[in-house]
Amino acid sequence: MVDFKGVDLNLLVTLDALLDARNVTHAAERLGLTQPAVSAQLARLRRIFGDPLLMPADTGRGMIASARALALVEPLHAALKDLESVVRQRPAFDSMADARRFVIAASDNATSTLGMSLLEHLPAVAGDGVRMAFVHARQSDIAAQLESGEVDLLIGSERMVPPTMRARKLVDETFVMAQRKAHPRGMRRLTLDTYCKLRHVLVSTSGGSFFGFVDEQLQLLGRSRDVAVSVQAFTVVPDLLCHSDYVCTMPARLVARYADRLDAFALPFDVAGFSLSAAWHPRNHADPAIEWLRNTLGQVASETGLSARRRAGGQPD
Repeated sequence: MVDFKGVDLNLLVTLDALLDARNVTHAAERLGLTQPAVSAQLARLRRIFGDPLLMPADTGRGMIASARALALVEPLHAALKDLESVVRQRPAFDSMADARRFVIAASDNATSTLGMSLLEHLPAVAGDGVRMAFVHARQSDIAAQLESGEVDLLIGSERMVPPTMRARKLVDETFVMAQRKAHPRGMRRLTLDTYCKLRHVLVSTSGGSFFGFVDEQLQLLGRSRDVAVSVQAFTVVPDLLCHSDYVCTMPARLVARYADRLDAFALPFDVAGFSLSAAWHPRNHADPAIEWLRNTLGQVASETGLSARRRAGGQPD
């Protein structure tokens, strides 16, 4: 009985070449190995199979195969061909025909902008078998979720992407101030004095804070604003603004989705923007389904960026 603990693929490839060439030198040339290396592998094969396999021919030219070796020729060659096809075959994903459930972790802002744009685009590029689940992205858990496969893809800011993951930048984002249509302030150019006097809604993802990133920037200028309301999610802000005279500093793409209800204004002071990226576990880099998802998301992000820039061209300054 053959001891398979001592068998590796390289030995079987060498045996296949030897059985075909019946010559150690010729087999070595075909395999790109030295003659001593092939001779050493033949010695190992003889011990594994308990058979001489190949013996010097009486004529002194080449080698002759034993009965055991002759019986191995066809099945060994066929097995290696099958294994070669398995290794070379690239799995495929047909989004129009295959069934696949994707889980995407994202913030409420990323879900409302890129996530919604992806879902709007989906019927044109995927069949009914493709389903999308969006879950809230938690920085403390996302690395483990991607590693375990609980989450397929993250859409998040630079600080959200774990350093061990593969990533692709989707969009650069800026902040604007949003107010409802027909706001008493009107459509006048926004000044720093006016901005500070307005009553603001602050989005505090940690919850309960009335001092955020924008307030830090104002503090550097020796200024402050009137933060009247603090909420934990961007998605509740549009309705709140539409039913009040509050204003809110929000990502420009999110405000653009509510262009029929909200007006956007450039901030009268410098505030750094941020970028949103797609991130995935390196294990899934060659997964054709995940590759399709991130490429589709990249296309959607590009189209969303063009639309946002067109809308921005008509915004009040």
